[in-house]
Parts: sequence; structure tokens; C-alpha cells
Amino acid sequence: MTWTIEREHGTDLDLEEVLRVYRDSGLGERRPIEETERMAAMVRNANLIVTCRVDGELVGIARSVSDFSYVTYLSDIAVVRSHQRSGIGRRLIEATRREAPQAKIVLLAAPAAREYYPRIGFAPHDSAWVLNP
Repeated sequence: MTWTIEREHGTDLDLEEVLRVYRDSGLGERRPIEETERMAAMVRNANLIVTCRVDGELVGIARSVSDFSYVTYLSDIAVVRSHQRSGIGRRLIEATRREAPQAKIVLLAAPAAREYYPRIGFAPHDSAWVLNP
């Protein structure tokens, strides 16, 4: 089994492949995966995407918006269930950090992942706010 972790442009990704990762990771439960055009825009407009492929198959994605200087908002990190707990998520975050080494990474954790992020060096922040449309 050969992993490749690399930066890719959202416009170059196969949307069906991306949607499969969202579905098979569990993140699709909290993203509008049934709204294909909206998901396409989310992927197309993210300016920092790092992927993991195993033997050529997309198994993980980290989708971010970054100014590459001060902050990177890690919007989504998804790894298909069959490859979770293998280090891929951590490697996706490390690769995201390498693309913007001076920027802090900010994310909103899924309820099931709240215990994961402190184990890999993230600190909690008690003043995040969300304004929904």
C-alpha cells in the first residue's frame, strides 16, 4: 500500500471521488453532499486542498481557506473509515501546515473528533462564534 500526500487544486479533483470520501468518512452527515453544485463550489473555491491517495485512490482530503500568512481555516478534514486511525489525518494536517508554515490553523471539530485534536497539538479556543445564513 503506497500513500501519496499532495496539494491539489479543487478544479482538478473529480467531484464524485470527493463526494465518496465525504460520504465514506462520516463528514457527509454534516456537509451538503446532496447539493452537488454547492459542494463543487466549496471544493473549487478552497485555496488550499491537500489530498491523500492510496494506490491512486482518493482516501483523504483536507480542504482549507488560507491567507498563507496569519491564519488557515481548516474547513474539512475527511478520511474514509477504512483508513481512519492510520495516521492519514495527521499527515494531511502536517502537509497543510507546510503549505502555510507561519499561519495558525483554526478548525471547528466534529463532535466525534473533539478528543482527537488535543492529542495532536491543538488547543481549545473558547470564543469561536458562528453566524449561520
